Amino acid sequence: MTISIPDLAAERYVSLATYRRNGAEVLTPVWLAPVGNCLYLFSEGEAFKVKRIRANPQARIAACDLKGKVKGSWLPVQARIVTEPDIKEQAYKALRDKYGWQMALLDFFSGLSGKKKKRALIELQRTNT
Repeated sequence: MTISIPDLAAERYVSLATYRRNGAEVLTPVWLAPVGNCLYLFSEGEAFKVKRIRANPQARIAACDLKGKVKGSWLPVQARIVTEPDIKEQAYKALRDKYGWQMALLDFFSGLSGKKKKRALIELQRTNT
């Protein structure tokens, strides 16, 4: 079965596979939301997944459960750290729309601790491989 961006955008949790410098794959369950043909997720700016993406933008995603157990096919993606303010605004709106009170609660406590300002927004686009 071929998996698509809209299929994964509908999922509550998605496993993001990024790669260490030695090629080892690291799986992380994440929230993500669609804007156009791209998917967006956020992370603490100095998180290892952000560092791995900066070093190697190749990644893959698959539907998963809350604990990260993969329950679907993998989709290869290209990841990048978003710096454009207009894209950030659209992506965070999409995340707030999708995750509602959970995102609001996370934003509130992240704002209190100062971590909200240190987030990295990650854009995922499907690759042809």
